[in-house]
Amino acid sequence: MDSCYTLPANYMQRDPNMKMWCEVSLWDSEEPAPRSELLKGVQGAHGILCMLSDEIDAEVLDAAGPNLKVISTLSVGYDHLALDEVKKRGIRVGYTPDVLTDATAELTVALLLATARRIPEGLEEVKNGGWSSWKPFWLCGNGLSGSTVGIIGLGRIGMAISRRLMPFGVKRLLYSGRTAKPHATEVNGEFVPLDTLITESDFIVVSCSLTPETQGLCDKAFFSKMKNTAVFVNSSRGAVVNQEDLYEALSSGQIAAAGLDVTTPEPLPTNHPLLTLKNCVVLPHIGSATYSTRRTMLALAVRNLLGGVQGTEMPSELALSSLKSSC
Repeated sequence: MDSCYTLPANYMQRDPNMKMWCEVSLWDSEEPAPRSELLKGVQGAHGILCMLSDEIDAEVLDAAGPNLKVISTLSVGYDHLALDEVKKRGIRVGYTPDVLTDATAELTVALLLATARRIPEGLEEVKNGGWSSWKPFWLCGNGLSGSTVGIIGLGRIGMAISRRLMPFGVKRLLYSGRTAKPHATEVNGEFVPLDTLITESDFIVVSCSLTPETQGLCDKAFFSKMKNTAVFVNSSRGAVVNQEDLYEALSSGQIAAAGLDVTTPEPLPTNHPLLTLKNCVVLPHIGSATYSTRRTMLALAVRNLLGGVQGTEMPSELALSSLKSSC
Protein backbone atom coordinates (compact mmCIF):
# COMPACT_ATOMS: atom_id res chain seq x y z
CA MET A 1 0.00 0.00 0.00
CA ASP A 2 1.25 3.52 -0.83
CA SER A 3 2.11 5.84 2.05
CA CYS A 4 1.15 9.49 2.44
CA TYR A 5 2.42 12.16 4.81
CA THR A 6 -0.21 14.76 5.64
CA LEU A 7 0.12 17.95 7.65
CA PRO A 8 -3.46 19.27 8.29
CA ALA A 9 -4.05 16.24 10.48
CA ASN A 10 -7.31 17.17 12.21
CA TYR A 11 -9.22 16.89 8.93
CA MET A 12 -7.43 13.82 7.60
CA GLN A 13 -8.41 11.83 10.66
CA ARG A 14 -12.05 12.33 9.66
CA ASP A 15 -11.65 11.55 5.96
CA PRO A 16 -12.54 7.92 5.20
CA ASN A 17 -10.90 7.99 1.76
CA MET A 18 -7.38 8.39 3.10
CA LYS A 19 -6.95 5.14 5.03
CA MET A 20 -8.91 3.22 2.40
CA TRP A 21 -6.34 4.01 -0.29
CA CYS A 22 -3.05 4.55 1.50
CA GLU A 23 -1.19 4.27 4.77
CA VAL A 24 -1.40 7.69 6.41
CA SER A 25 1.23 9.34 8.58
CA LEU A 26 0.01 12.51 10.29
CA TRP A 27 1.57 15.57 11.87
CA ASP A 28 -1.05 15.92 14.60
CA SER A 29 -1.18 19.69 15.05
CA GLU A 30 -2.46 22.78 13.26
CA GLU A 31 0.93 24.38 13.87
CA PRO A 32 3.55 23.83 11.13
CA ALA A 33 5.70 20.76 11.60
CA PRO A 34 9.23 21.56 12.83
CA ARG A 35 11.78 21.08 10.07
CA SER A 36 13.24 18.00 11.70
CA GLU A 37 9.81 16.37 12.00
CA LEU A 38 8.97 17.23 8.39
CA LEU A 39 12.18 15.65 7.11
CA LYS A 40 11.57 12.55 9.21
CA GLY A 41 7.88 12.28 8.36
CA VAL A 42 8.24 12.36 4.57
CA GLN A 43 10.75 9.51 4.40
CA GLY A 44 9.55 6.91 1.91
CA ALA A 45 6.26 8.72 1.28
CA HIS A 46 4.47 8.33 -2.04
CA GLY A 47 2.50 11.53 -1.45
CA ILE A 48 2.76 14.66 0.67
CA LEU A 49 -0.12 16.93 1.66
CA CYS A 50 1.36 20.22 2.84
CA MET A 51 0.35 23.72 3.82
CA LEU A 52 1.58 27.10 2.62
CA SER A 53 3.80 27.30 5.70
CA ASP A 54 5.72 24.14 4.78
CA GLU A 55 8.79 24.76 2.63
CA ILE A 56 9.08 21.84 0.26
CA ASP A 57 12.59 22.19 -1.14
CA ALA A 58 15.30 19.87 -2.45
CA GLU A 59 16.17 18.75 1.08
CA VAL A 60 12.59 17.59 1.70
CA LEU A 61 12.39 15.91 -1.69
CA ASP A 62 15.68 14.11 -1.01
CA ALA A 63 14.36 12.99 2.36
CA ALA A 64 11.19 11.64 0.76
CA GLY A 65 13.19 9.69 -1.79
CA PRO A 66 12.30 8.16 -5.14
CA ASN A 67 8.87 6.89 -4.08
CA LEU A 68 7.40 10.39 -4.04
CA LYS A 69 4.73 10.75 -6.74
CA VAL A 70 2.72 13.79 -5.72
CA ILE A 71 2.68 16.91 -3.57
CA SER A 72 -0.75 18.29 -2.75
CA THR A 73 -0.70 21.76 -1.25
CA LEU A 74 -3.57 23.21 0.76
CA SER A 75 -3.30 26.56 -1.04
CA VAL A 76 -3.75 28.32 -4.34
CA GLY A 77 -0.21 29.68 -4.09
CA TYR A 78 2.80 27.45 -4.67
CA ASP A 79 5.84 29.66 -4.07
CA HIS A 80 6.71 27.45 -1.07
CA LEU A 81 7.46 24.58 -3.46
CA ALA A 82 10.80 24.22 -5.25
CA LEU A 83 9.08 23.76 -8.59
CA ASP A 84 12.27 23.36 -10.63
CA GLU A 85 13.29 20.43 -8.43
CA VAL A 86 9.77 19.02 -8.40
CA LYS A 87 9.54 19.16 -12.19
CA LYS A 88 12.99 17.64 -12.64
CA ARG A 89 11.98 14.66 -10.52
CA GLY A 90 8.69 14.10 -12.34
CA ILE A 91 6.56 14.75 -9.25
CA ARG A 92 2.98 15.90 -9.80
CA VAL A 93 1.57 18.90 -7.90
CA GLY A 94 -2.00 19.52 -6.81
CA TYR A 95 -3.30 22.85 -5.51
CA THR A 96 -6.64 24.46 -4.62
CA PRO A 97 -7.55 27.27 -7.03
CA ASP A 98 -11.05 28.71 -7.54
CA VAL A 99 -12.50 27.37 -4.28
CA LEU A 100 -11.09 30.25 -2.22
CA THR A 101 -11.80 33.00 -4.77
CA ASP A 102 -15.01 34.33 -3.23
CA ALA A 103 -13.77 34.21 0.36
CA THR A 104 -10.53 36.02 -0.53
CA ALA A 105 -12.40 38.64 -2.55
CA GLU A 106 -14.80 39.28 0.35
CA LEU A 107 -11.93 39.67 2.80
CA THR A 108 -10.07 42.00 0.42
CA VAL A 109 -13.08 44.30 0.11
CA ALA A 110 -13.59 44.21 3.88
CA LEU A 111 -9.92 45.10 4.39
CA LEU A 112 -10.13 47.94 1.88
CA LEU A 113 -13.20 49.41 3.57
CA ALA A 114 -11.76 48.97 7.07
CA THR A 115 -8.55 50.71 6.01
CA ALA A 116 -10.15 53.51 3.99
CA ARG A 117 -12.83 54.28 6.60
CA ARG A 118 -10.42 53.88 9.53
CA ILE A 119 -12.54 51.27 11.28
CA PRO A 120 -9.77 49.83 13.51
CA GLU A 121 -8.94 53.36 14.69
CA GLY A 122 -12.60 53.95 15.49
CA LEU A 123 -12.86 50.76 17.51
CA GLU A 124 -9.77 51.73 19.48
CA GLU A 125 -11.20 55.18 20.22
CA VAL A 126 -14.39 53.60 21.57
CA LYS A 127 -12.39 51.32 23.84
CA ASN A 128 -9.87 53.87 25.14
CA GLY A 129 -12.31 56.71 25.82
CA GLY A 130 -11.34 58.84 22.85
CA TRP A 131 -14.97 59.03 21.69
CA SER A 132 -16.34 62.29 23.03
CA SER A 133 -18.54 64.86 21.28
CA TRP A 134 -19.23 64.80 17.55
CA LYS A 135 -16.56 66.56 15.47
CA PRO A 136 -16.90 67.48 11.79
CA PHE A 137 -13.68 65.82 10.56
CA TRP A 138 -12.87 63.34 13.30
CA LEU A 139 -11.89 59.91 11.89
CA CYS A 140 -12.81 60.89 8.35
CA GLY A 141 -11.60 58.55 5.64
CA ASN A 142 -12.01 57.98 1.93
CA GLY A 143 -15.08 56.54 0.19
CA LEU A 144 -15.39 54.43 -2.94
CA SER A 145 -18.18 56.39 -4.60
CA GLY A 146 -16.86 58.24 -7.65
CA SER A 147 -13.36 56.84 -7.14
CA THR A 148 -10.81 55.20 -9.43
CA VAL A 149 -9.74 51.72 -8.36
CA GLY A 150 -6.64 50.00 -9.75
CA ILE A 151 -6.38 46.20 -9.69
CA ILE A 152 -2.92 44.72 -10.23
CA GLY A 153 -3.70 41.25 -11.57
CA LEU A 154 -7.20 40.73 -12.99
CA GLY A 155 -7.26 36.97 -12.62
CA ARG A 156 -9.91 34.96 -10.79
CA ILE A 157 -9.53 36.77 -7.49
CA GLY A 158 -8.96 40.17 -9.10
CA MET A 159 -12.21 39.82 -11.04
CA ALA A 160 -14.12 38.69 -7.96
CA ILE A 161 -12.84 41.74 -6.08
CA SER A 162 -13.82 44.02 -8.97
CA ARG A 163 -17.37 42.63 -9.14
CA ARG A 164 -17.84 43.33 -5.44
CA LEU A 165 -16.45 46.85 -5.65
CA MET A 166 -18.50 48.13 -8.58
CA PRO A 167 -21.82 48.42 -6.66
CA PHE A 168 -20.13 50.94 -4.34
CA GLY A 169 -20.23 53.48 -7.18
CA VAL A 170 -16.66 53.14 -8.44
CA LYS A 171 -16.28 55.49 -11.41
CA ARG A 172 -13.30 53.85 -13.15
CA LEU A 173 -11.71 50.45 -12.73
CA LEU A 174 -8.18 50.19 -14.08
CA TYR A 175 -6.13 47.02 -14.29
CA SER A 176 -2.64 46.05 -15.34
CA GLY A 177 -0.88 42.81 -16.18
CA ARG A 178 0.82 41.02 -19.04
CA THR A 179 -2.17 41.18 -21.40
CA ALA A 180 -5.65 42.65 -21.65
CA LYS A 181 -8.38 40.36 -20.28
CA PRO A 182 -11.56 39.83 -22.34
CA HIS A 183 -13.61 39.31 -19.17
CA ALA A 184 -12.70 42.82 -17.98
CA THR A 185 -15.63 44.17 -20.01
CA GLU A 186 -17.94 42.76 -17.33
CA VAL A 187 -16.70 45.44 -14.92
CA ASN A 188 -15.84 48.07 -17.55
CA GLY A 189 -12.19 47.50 -16.77
CA GLU A 190 -9.59 49.61 -18.56
CA PHE A 191 -6.29 47.90 -19.39
CA VAL A 192 -3.55 50.45 -18.71
CA PRO A 193 0.23 50.52 -18.15
CA LEU A 194 1.22 50.01 -14.53
CA ASP A 195 2.46 53.60 -14.17
CA THR A 196 -0.93 54.92 -15.28
CA LEU A 197 -2.69 52.71 -12.77
CA ILE A 198 -0.41 53.86 -9.96
CA THR A 199 -0.71 57.58 -10.65
CA GLU A 200 -4.46 57.70 -11.35
CA SER A 201 -5.91 55.30 -8.77
CA ASP A 202 -7.50 56.33 -5.47
CA PHE A 203 -7.33 52.72 -4.32
CA ILE A 204 -4.77 50.14 -5.45
CA VAL A 205 -5.44 46.45 -4.85
CA VAL A 206 -2.70 43.89 -5.46
CA SER A 207 -4.00 40.46 -6.44
CA CYS A 208 -1.28 39.11 -8.74
CA SER A 209 0.79 35.96 -8.46
CA LEU A 210 4.23 36.04 -6.88
CA THR A 211 6.78 35.61 -9.66
CA PRO A 212 10.35 36.85 -10.21
CA GLU A 213 8.78 39.78 -12.08
CA THR A 214 6.37 40.74 -9.30
CA GLN A 215 8.63 40.15 -6.30
CA GLY A 216 9.31 43.54 -4.72
CA LEU A 217 7.10 45.23 -7.33
CA CYS A 218 5.62 47.65 -4.82
CA ASP A 219 8.71 49.57 -3.75
CA LYS A 220 9.83 53.14 -3.12
CA ALA A 221 9.46 54.10 -6.79
CA PHE A 222 5.98 52.56 -6.86
CA PHE A 223 4.73 54.37 -3.75
CA SER A 224 6.28 57.68 -4.83
CA LYS A 225 3.95 57.71 -7.86
CA MET A 226 0.77 57.16 -5.84
CA LYS A 227 -1.56 59.98 -4.82
CA ASN A 228 -0.99 61.09 -1.24
CA THR A 229 -4.68 60.40 -0.62
CA ALA A 230 -4.52 56.88 -2.04
CA VAL A 231 -5.09 53.62 -0.17
CA PHE A 232 -2.97 50.53 -0.88
CA VAL A 233 -4.27 46.98 -0.26
CA ASN A 234 -2.40 43.69 -0.68
CA SER A 235 -4.07 40.28 -0.39
CA SER A 236 -1.79 38.41 -2.80
CA ARG A 237 1.67 37.58 -1.40
CA GLY A 238 3.75 39.51 1.09
CA ALA A 239 6.90 39.43 -1.04
CA VAL A 240 5.24 41.55 -3.73
CA VAL A 241 5.75 44.49 -1.36
CA ASN A 242 8.97 46.03 -0.05
CA GLN A 243 7.74 46.57 3.51
CA GLU A 244 10.50 49.00 4.47
CA ASP A 245 9.52 51.23 1.55
CA LEU A 246 5.83 50.87 2.47
CA TYR A 247 6.59 51.95 6.04
CA GLU A 248 8.40 55.02 4.77
CA ALA A 249 5.54 55.90 2.41
CA LEU A 250 2.98 55.58 5.21
CA SER A 251 4.94 57.34 7.94
CA SER A 252 5.91 60.24 5.67
CA GLY A 253 2.41 60.82 4.32
CA GLN A 254 3.38 59.81 0.78
CA ILE A 255 0.24 57.63 0.76
CA ALA A 256 -2.81 57.76 3.02
CA ALA A 257 -3.14 54.21 4.29
CA ALA A 258 -2.46 50.54 3.66
CA GLY A 259 -4.26 47.28 4.38
CA LEU A 260 -2.31 44.00 4.34
CA ASP A 261 -3.56 40.43 4.68
CA VAL A 262 -0.14 39.07 3.71
CA THR A 263 3.30 40.00 4.97
CA THR A 264 6.93 38.91 4.97
CA PRO A 265 7.55 37.04 7.16
CA GLU A 266 4.38 35.45 8.45
CA PRO A 267 3.61 35.90 11.23
CA LEU A 268 4.86 39.47 11.27
CA PRO A 269 6.95 40.13 14.42
CA THR A 270 5.01 42.12 16.99
CA ASN A 271 7.75 44.77 17.06
CA HIS A 272 7.63 45.36 13.30
CA PRO A 273 7.53 49.09 12.43
CA LEU A 274 4.37 48.69 10.34
CA LEU A 275 2.46 47.69 13.47
CA THR A 276 3.24 51.06 15.07
CA LEU A 277 1.27 52.95 12.42
CA LYS A 278 -2.39 53.87 12.81
CA ASN A 279 -2.77 54.09 9.04
CA CYS A 280 -1.69 50.50 8.44
CA VAL A 281 -4.16 47.65 8.99
CA VAL A 282 -2.51 44.22 9.16
CA LEU A 283 -4.48 40.96 9.21
CA PRO A 284 -3.01 37.47 9.84
CA HIS A 285 -3.47 36.04 6.31
CA ILE A 286 -7.14 35.10 6.70
CA GLY A 287 -8.28 35.66 3.11
CA SER A 288 -9.74 32.17 2.74
CA ALA A 289 -10.76 31.78 6.37
CA THR A 290 -14.40 30.80 6.16
CA TYR A 291 -15.53 27.41 7.42
CA SER A 292 -17.03 26.36 4.10
CA THR A 293 -14.00 27.46 2.07
CA ARG A 294 -11.49 25.67 4.26
CA ARG A 295 -13.55 22.46 4.20
CA THR A 296 -13.76 22.62 0.41
CA MET A 297 -10.03 23.30 0.14
CA LEU A 298 -9.22 20.32 2.33
CA ALA A 299 -11.49 17.98 0.41
CA LEU A 300 -9.93 19.10 -2.89
CA ALA A 301 -6.42 18.68 -1.51
CA VAL A 302 -7.24 15.10 -0.47
CA ARG A 303 -8.66 14.27 -3.90
CA ASN A 304 -5.54 15.72 -5.52
CA LEU A 305 -3.34 13.63 -3.24
CA LEU A 306 -5.22 10.41 -3.90
CA GLY A 307 -5.26 11.01 -7.66
CA GLY A 308 -1.52 11.54 -7.66
CA VAL A 309 -0.80 8.47 -5.54
CA GLN A 310 -3.04 6.27 -7.67
CA GLY A 311 -1.72 7.67 -10.95
CA THR A 312 -5.15 8.90 -12.00
CA GLU A 313 -6.62 12.31 -12.79
CA MET A 314 -6.18 15.02 -10.18
CA PRO A 315 -9.06 17.54 -9.93
CA SER A 316 -6.67 20.51 -9.78
CA GLU A 317 -3.22 19.65 -11.06
CA LEU A 318 -0.63 22.37 -11.56
CA ALA A 319 0.59 22.34 -15.17
CA LEU A 320 4.32 22.52 -14.45
CA SER A 321 5.24 22.48 -18.13
CA SER A 322 3.35 25.70 -18.87
CA LEU A 323 4.20 27.79 -15.83
CA LYS A 324 5.03 31.42 -16.59
CA SER A 325 4.76 34.74 -14.84
CA SER A 326 1.27 36.10 -14.48
CA CYS A 327 -0.43 39.15 -13.11
